[in-house]
Amino acid sequence: MELYELVKYMDDYLKINEIEDVSANGLQIEGKKEVEKICLGVDGSLEMFKEASKINADLILVHHGLIWGGLKNIRGLMKERIFTLFENGISLYAAHLPLDMHPEIGNNIELIKILNLSNPEPFGAYHGLKIGFKGQYESPKTVKEISSILEKSLSTKIESFQFGMNKIKSVGIVSGGGGSTFEDCIKEKIDLFITGEPSHSIYHIAKEAGINLIFAGHYATEKLGVMALGKKIEEKFSVKTEFIDIPTGL
Repeated sequence: MELYELVKYMDDYLKINEIEDVSANGLQIEGKKEVEKICLGVDGSLEMFKEASKINADLILVHHGLIWGGLKNIRGLMKERIFTLFENGISLYAAHLPLDMHPEIGNNIELIKILNLSNPEPFGAYHGLKIGFKGQYESPKTVKEISSILEKSLSTKIESFQFGMNKIKSVGIVSGGGGSTFEDCIKEKIDLFITGEPSHSIYHIAKEAGINLIFAGHYATEKLGVMALGKKIEEKFSVKTEFIDIPTGL
């Protein structure tokens, strides 16, 4: 299919132009005009770009792209990354906050689905946007039970801290490095906060507030959105997608 037809679909579906973000979301690097195969991944790294070239991808769709807050120069590692894309005619599309907060295929709504939480609502204010989701358990679960579900579903190592009640009913989720949104857990009386990266700054606050914590990994919690978007694209268009798993363990 034609590159810009696909770009327009993703821009519209993800509301790229409506969501303010430090990431330059959307098409960052233009390659071939036609797209037959899409490589999906979390990070726009040199390793990702080389793997994409091996499978003859025409477009790479990632959560973390190359351009953040304005591109000042193209040299060193940035030059090597961009040269690899140009050399192979591969386009690069990035979706950061739009893929965190999307109500159908975003990272956080996918975590809601994995945990089988009911009544999902936007949660976790970040620069005026609610980028996560919260939900409820009709039958309360323990921190251990929830950790086990995440470990199996995400193939990741979980760090958990039981600072509150053992039986969890309300859960707030902000994928990746969502620690800065923790105050909303106190305001909304959330029993358990789930994010990706461990955050030293919220440890004592959570302990004093009696709110349980689960850190499930930045990478692990942010691979879900690109995978779900890839599936959506395959259902709508005659293109193939392939997820390239390059876990950081963080």
